[in-house]
Amino acid sequence: MKRSSWRYLWKSEDIRNKLLISLLLLAIYRLAANIPVPGINRVAVAALSQQTGAGGNLVNLLDLLSGGAVSRFSVLAMGVYPYITAQIILQLLTPVIPALEQKMKDDPREGRIWMEKWTVILTIPMALLSAFGQINIFNSMLGGSTVIEQWGFSGERLLPTITAIISMIGGTMFGIWIGQLISEYGLRNQGLSLIIFAGIVSRFPVTIAQMIKAKEAWWVFVVLLLLFVLTILAIVFVQGGRRNIPVLFPGRRIGNRMSMPVRSQLPLMVNMAGMIPIIFAQSFLTFPAILASFFIKSQTAWVNNTANWFVKAFGGDTWWYPIMFFVLVVGFAYFYTDVLFAQQNYGENLKKQGAQIPGVVRGKPTQDYLTRVQRRITLPGAFFLGLVAVLPYILGYILPDNSAGIHLMQASGLMIVVGTIRETVELIETELRMRGYDDRLIS
Repeated sequence: MKRSSWRYLWKSEDIRNKLLISLLLLAIYRLAANIPVPGINRVAVAALSQQTGAGGNLVNLLDLLSGGAVSRFSVLAMGVYPYITAQIILQLLTPVIPALEQKMKDDPREGRIWMEKWTVILTIPMALLSAFGQINIFNSMLGGSTVIEQWGFSGERLLPTITAIISMIGGTMFGIWIGQLISEYGLRNQGLSLIIFAGIVSRFPVTIAQMIKAKEAWWVFVVLLLLFVLTILAIVFVQGGRRNIPVLFPGRRIGNRMSMPVRSQLPLMVNMAGMIPIIFAQSFLTFPAILASFFIKSQTAWVNNTANWFVKAFGGDTWWYPIMFFVLVVGFAYFYTDVLFAQQNYGENLKKQGAQIPGVVRGKPTQDYLTRVQRRITLPGAFFLGLVAVLPYILGYILPDNSAGIHLMQASGLMIVVGTIRETVELIETELRMRGYDDRLIS
């Protein structure tokens, strides 16, 4: 009879303590998500949650990823995404700046410490820009109202405005700190993923309750349920997709004998970039709206009109926004995969080990061959990412207006949930095996 090692999950004191610490820290984070930004206009925030159209989709996407913090406009309304954006920027700059790339190669450990330090430093200006832009974009959606009652940089409005921005930056840094504590004392390297995961999952019951309250048609429930299940299955299938490249490792000398060459495989992932292209495309599209929000109340008419057009166009309130989103997701999937794959440098690493792909010359030709294969298999993964990213917008045109269930189909949320569950299960199984709790066949 096969008995799973998971039955020892609660018996292992070390793993049990890590799970309890992780759950406690997540509970603290979720409690903090209910602390409102000082000086919020509750009427305007309530109106923001009722937005419709593409702009409403953007608000609900941000609300889903923040675990409902946007609808309450709490200090954690930005979540930990400024940190993730800063991390992506530094990752992309590494191969572009030779000195930085060399620093990472010379001493990987020191390079990681340096990268972590500068990611946190870069997070602060990113959070500042994001907080100011987010408030301005929401204000433009509301027309004459503002989500902060006294919003502005003149007179008596200055102090409440600075207080609101600092509290939002502080909330983001608090979230990052909680995530680092989880990674250090709880489930290893899962802190930020678990924080985002907990927020997203906490919104599922709320969304389902909204569907019931709105008395959605029965066929809407059926369609959304089927799409929800099919999308999750497709994400699992694509995320697990591999192309195995045969690799031949040389035999080793054991005493006076030479062992036979070892045949192995090098797995190349269909979706190597994960959900990063979706986050990066979303940030890229939102950035023009954030910049334009600085000029919305300009005294010059054409500047004000241009700024309002940019905020509307890049704030998600146009029909061509999903098209731009799809193209950018596909483009960034290729770009980010190329960057990550170049950093792996499989050709040189296999050459150092004396390994060879049958029929391919070692070194640079091997790297070029693997790059071509990786780009070919990235195509279906990139198009899948793009399709899942714009699925809520497509459903918005098909299903009845204000269908709450559309927000269950947000690509970023579903991919984070699926990815985090898989990674957490694999991590726990690894921890159990390391402690001798392995699956056994007991007769």
